[in-house]
Amino acid sequence: MKTIAVIPARGGSKGLPRKNILEVAGVPLLAYSIMAAQKTKYVERVIVTTDDDEISAVSKQYGAEVIIRPPELSGDIIMPDASIVHVIESLAEDNYHPDCVVFLQPTSPIRFKDDIDNALEIFINNEVDTVFSGVETKSSGSSIFSVFFCFSLFFILVVLGD
Repeated sequence: MKTIAVIPARGGSKGLPRKNILEVAGVPLLAYSIMAAQKTKYVERVIVTTDDDEISAVSKQYGAEVIIRPPELSGDIIMPDASIVHVIESLAEDNYHPDCVVFLQPTSPIRFKDDIDNALEIFINNEVDTVFSGVETKSSGSSIFSVFFCFSLFFILVVLGD
């Protein structure tokens, strides 16, 4: 099964500017997701999708491929699935068609190769379309906050097919 990891990393972070390349324990935040994906048993290509030259350079420094995202897919309200579709379409132009996409948020550095491999094994060994991981929040007083928090810590495996 052709499996890729897609890591979206915009340059226009508003809450914490340049967060994707800020260093955490001496390593750019984005690099943790790149390194975890590279160490898995199943992921054969690690791709960062970005609109930013510095993020692109850091991604390449850590061994990821980079697909530059157009401005219309780089705004504040763009959903992550648009960046995944853009990556898949870009790869198709080179006649590469993945069977599975592992979507990794760069803002979740405490995710290890075993987490990704275990999710992929659930995916491979069961008849499912998607595997999702999240964190339950404790009484935030807002279901929107709970959903946002959950989505800030997720990865999705998507079957590409018929």
